[in-house]
Amino acid sequence: MNRRFFAVVLVAFLTAVPARAEIDGAPTVLTPRVIAEMPLDELFTTLKENGESPAGGRIEREILRRFSHSGSATADLLLTWATEAIEAKNFPLALDLLDQIIVIKPDFAEAWNKRATVYYLTDDYSASLTDIRETLALQPRHFGALSGFGMILEALDRTPEAIRVFKRALEINPRLEQVRKTLEKLEKESEGPAI
Repeated sequence: MNRRFFAVVLVAFLTAVPARAEIDGAPTVLTPRVIAEMPLDELFTTLKENGESPAGGRIEREILRRFSHSGSATADLLLTWATEAIEAKNFPLALDLLDQIIVIKPDFAEAWNKRATVYYLTDDYSASLTDIRETLALQPRHFGALSGFGMILEALDRTPEAIRVFKRALEINPRLEQVRKTLEKLEKESEGPAI
């Protein structure tokens, strides 16, 4: 009885231990505060290592939060309005706002990414690809832009390229479940029928 109780307690304890990462060679619990204080490079490294843990979700959200901050209050406000316009499917307004952001802050990768998204949603793949390339030039680890790039390549029946791009997105962010499913489907289709 005691042995069984000890085993149950040990399993409960081990499953309750929060995710950890090594920071400066020492193990660290990945609390929201620790995640918020990590440099971006470290966030990406830690995301790869903790993609499946609850901390992986917090890390992903922190990266996305940082992507959405340009350093300009005006650009950030316009991005908020553009995001609301996209959600409301008011694509002309979203494009107008995103154009303004890009004029104000041309090095703001997320503005290019959002505009690429609007172009994708309006089936303007050429314009979307142009903006995705700009996004990736500014932020090569932008897993959202890579995911969109892969979706466009898939839609254009450029399967081998889509597979490479989806794999790259998953290397950066293993939490992209829809990308993983699409990649598995494309790989299966590209293998051809079994003989």
